[in-house]
Amino acid sequence: MHAKDILIDGYHRIQEEVHAAVEGLDPDELNARPADGANSIAWLVWHLTRVQDDHLAAAFGRDQVWLAQDWDKRFGLDLPRQDTGYGHSDAKVAKVRVCDGGLLTGYHDAVHAQSLEALRALTAADLEHVVDERWDPPVTLGVRLVSVLSDDLQHVGQAAYVRGLLQNAAA
Repeated sequence: MHAKDILIDGYHRIQEEVHAAVEGLDPDELNARPADGANSIAWLVWHLTRVQDDHLAAAFGRDQVWLAQDWDKRFGLDLPRQDTGYGHSDAKVAKVRVCDGGLLTGYHDAVHAQSLEALRALTAADLEHVVDERWDPPVTLGVRLVSVLSDDLQHVGQAAYVRGLLQNAAA
């Protein structure tokens, strides 16, 4: 198995878990915040998808799906167009509200499709290419891809946990 095949498998797992966390929820459930300062499922899925979109687009020299396919307009959030949710205050987390889980999964699926297209074209040498010199040591494409994979899996796990809390409270 090649490294790109492992990465593709990992990114497929993110997509599967996003759908499992979101599908079948109504707007109240998507936007519920189980405690003060906690994130909603909507925010978690929006954020993890924005990070994947932003970071992989930059790493592969592509346009962000969020902007190129007008997802920013479809969501209509009261946030800057380039916002990914990084460092959001409680007030900004509250601004990420969606009325339909299909919007979240649709955006994620579009980002996933672009990510897979880039991942399928990877060579072993590409993984050593430096994509971010702001860090010491500089970040290679391989490190960036694993970093995003890890971050996304953590956030989708949080979304699944929130879903469980909400379902348990309703039972």
